[in-house]
Amino acid sequence: MLFRLRSTQLRDAGRRIDVPVAVVAWLVAFVAGNLIAGVIVASSGADSVDTTPLGYVFAGLVATWAAYLAGLWAASQRGGSGVPVEDYRLRFAPIDLIGVPIGVITQLVVVPVVYLPLRAIWEGTFSDDRLSENADSLVDRADGAVMVLLVVMVCIGAPIVEELVYRGMIQGSLAARFDDAVALVASAAWFALIHFRPVEYPGLFVFGLVAGAGVLFTKRIGMSVVAHVAFNATGLLLAV
Repeated sequence: MLFRLRSTQLRDAGRRIDVPVAVVAWLVAFVAGNLIAGVIVASSGADSVDTTPLGYVFAGLVATWAAYLAGLWAASQRGGSGVPVEDYRLRFAPIDLIGVPIGVITQLVVVPVVYLPLRAIWEGTFSDDRLSENADSLVDRADGAVMVLLVVMVCIGAPIVEELVYRGMIQGSLAARFDDAVALVASAAWFALIHFRPVEYPGLFVFGLVAGAGVLFTKRIGMSVVAHVAFNATGLLLAV
């Protein structure tokens, strides 16, 4: 009874999902999703993830996305308004289409500029071949109908789920507890680190800042989702 009363008071007060709730929801979803995805990928019989058929990779990603979406829903029910669309600012407006040039320019101009000094110091580490290695591996395994799966994975599923998680829930909860600047930087870093590809960390961090800034300016994640779609689609086109 006390829990229900407290939840009602928090919702009436319009408080955002607090950091502990967001972190627990993310952690449980991350562990559960990756365990299920690991079982799916292992069932393919491939020697490594890089040689796993894309159909199995896609099925594993769907399981991971489902776990994250369940975590988002649970966090909304436990610590938010109970309406995920409102808690994660899942709204779109025509102006959000400006995210298309933002995503393209970030991929083609901003990220390469970020890597210029890094490549000058560690040429082998941040070479073009190292940076495109992951995308090249995916494209090399895709043809025909499998290419459609790849586009869905990279250009639709990942942008929507990742923006809901890292800009909608994580950045939103950090901003409620701390301030916008801390939330922007911390969520961008979290987003980059969770990809577990150190060579891509600088570029992903910069994109996280760009996407997070879009949320700050518009008060919704529509622009960040569109920018993420454009960013990923441009990267995929470069690898084809």
